[in-house]
Amino acid sequence: MMSDLLLIIALVVVAAFFWQLRQMAELSRIFAEKECARQKVQLLAIAMESAYPYVGGTTGICWKAKYLFEFSSDGLNQFRGHIWMTGNKIQKIEWPIFPEPEWMEAPTAKGKFGSCGGSSQSSCNSGKCR
Repeated sequence: MMSDLLLIIALVVVAAFFWQLRQMAELSRIFAEKECARQKVQLLAIAMESAYPYVGGTTGICWKAKYLFEFSSDGLNQFRGHIWMTGNKIQKIEWPIFPEPEWMEAPTAKGKFGSCGGSSQSSCNSGKCR
């Protein structure tokens, strides 16, 4: 009788931890989608890299997890970033260095180097700089 009760409690605890990991995975996916949209890159995949139980904070026992997300800025190259979570809170996000997504949305240079000296866009497109 007592062993049955302990087994049921153990199953409930395991199910609760599994449920929390699923919630964290969903939140990390939503966060990665929003951040990729903000950075104007395409989210390719997201996966949990590591997770372990953590005791502390305001929630007591929860999970600390690290998620790996892959994205592309041009459709050809693939880059990897990381998201760290504690419980249902995003702790930090780490982006690698990657080229700007689209050249037309890049800021224009105003100096002598790297542009047509601040001249109009039509003269730059023709290949003639003043």
